[in-house]
Amino acid sequence: MRDTLRRSRRRLLALLGTAALAMAGAIALPGTAQAANVLTNPGFESGSLSPWSCTGNLGSVVSSPVHGGSKALAGAVSSSDTAQCSQTVAVQPNTAYSLSGWVRGSYVYLGVNGGSSTWTSSPSAYAQLTTSFTTGASQTSATIYVHGWYAQGTYYADDISLDGPGGGGGGDTQAPTAPTGLTSTGKTSSSVSLSWGASSDNVGVTAYDIYSGANQVLSVSGTSATVSGLSASTAYTFTVKARDAAGNSSAASNAVSVTTSAGTGGGTGFTQAAPYLYEGWGDPPSPSTVMSATGIKWFTMAFVLDSGGCTPAWDGSRALTGGVDQTAINQIRAAGGDIVPSFGGWQGSKLGANCSSASALAGALQKVIDAYGLKAIDMDIENTDEFENEAVQAKILTALKTVKANNPGLRTIVTFGTSTTGPTYYGNRLIEQAQSLNANIDVFTIMPFDFGGGADMYGNTVAAAEGLKTKLKSTFGWDDATAYSHIGISGMNGLSDQSETTTPAIWTSIKDWSNSHHIARLAFWSVNRDRGCAGGGVVSNCSGISQNTWQFTSITAGFTG
Repeated sequence: MRDTLRRSRRRLLALLGTAALAMAGAIALPGTAQAANVLTNPGFESGSLSPWSCTGNLGSVVSSPVHGGSKALAGAVSSSDTAQCSQTVAVQPNTAYSLSGWVRGSYVYLGVNGGSSTWTSSPSAYAQLTTSFTTGASQTSATIYVHGWYAQGTYYADDISLDGPGGGGGGDTQAPTAPTGLTSTGKTSSSVSLSWGASSDNVGVTAYDIYSGANQVLSVSGTSATVSGLSASTAYTFTVKARDAAGNSSAASNAVSVTTSAGTGGGTGFTQAAPYLYEGWGDPPSPSTVMSATGIKWFTMAFVLDSGGCTPAWDGSRALTGGVDQTAINQIRAAGGDIVPSFGGWQGSKLGANCSSASALAGALQKVIDAYGLKAIDMDIENTDEFENEAVQAKILTALKTVKANNPGLRTIVTFGTSTTGPTYYGNRLIEQAQSLNANIDVFTIMPFDFGGGADMYGNTVAAAEGLKTKLKSTFGWDDATAYSHIGISGMNGLSDQSETTTPAIWTSIKDWSNSHHIARLAFWSVNRDRGCAGGGVVSNCSGISQNTWQFTSITAGFTG
């Protein structure tokens, strides 16, 4: 929502020195490294991770900050995973190699498995790391890695180089055979276990890449894997490709389709009609009065902000418990309803931007979850500090992944702005990072208003939602029905900040379209404004148009998903 109405253990690895070999003729001297980078996609300029693979699916390609070119690697370190990203390449035996790369972050490591490594701490600027190693007498592959350190925040890496001769003397161009007999060996509401027959290769298979639809979701070294972070009661189609040290990929295995089990709630999906209610301004109405008059059950409570030191508070100043916000929540629950708190918004000091790491942010979210025994949380990601900062996007998504894993059954929602045709660059980036991080977001909610004077609010809202559907399909490999079931719409009743007009009739049409396409969530800003004041302009306690009191809330209560 927009500005006029929204309040908004350290590890020091020993470096392996290269001993001088003085006894000429006694043993074979290592070959001399040639000035050729044998890594593939060393600067991540392809826009994808391949052939790099990252633990926990915590790696992503970002456009800022970069060292060179237009892309770099971001590793969203968690409290239990260093977000190690690695690539296996073919090398020549008994040969010297030089490894270097540019990194940024707290405690970032660069090295080779079984060999030398180096590290630095450079949180505000890129710094170069360099090390060297010599391959063994029969060694034909090497795995290069970069990673951060536990709970130290997102790291970045760019322009990684392994200088030396490629394996095989002239380059291996033969791909492995395709994996065979892919089958599912088990499933839960959020994961699918797979196994397959091994591939063969003229040099050797170094990895198997698992795909869900067109998207690579996991990379493993063995012939089994568990893909986690999936949605309940959802159909997925998996294939596997083998990859060798030279980066050659096989043809895909047979495809296997699996529908995950139903969630712990027993339902096949998540739906929520939950208009925003804000206790911070706008003559907050009695929620029990609104519920009695309209039949609404859920409210999105705004906004949880940072009161300092990554400490959550309503509006950044009101304590989580004992104040007007808890009084409202108690009324809602006493009347048979419930709430989803919204974190962030357009203004104020936001937890996503100010908590130092994803683990710290997850801890702040957990305090609110514990305070109210929540079933769902909404991250309203806006403005340049969160929405237009890809590192903060990754931090928020990683924190949501963490609290979802720690609170079975918790639903996670992200809310963000849109264009009339669908997500903007940063909206697309948010969705792509959610997929790359395996964040398992339940609902992607767009705010289809403040387009810049767009007059057709129904047409623009539908077009924006259809654009979101198309992006979700292409990113996650979902069909239409699955994509719609992950969509939310959060409109603005009456006059928007840019004086676009959504009438009760238009909102009814939007509600009807939402029901017919079975989307997940319908909300609007806000119940405080759900009172008529024709000609009143854009204000906090009425809609600026002619309408009945609580009319938009009554319409929203008819949303069934």
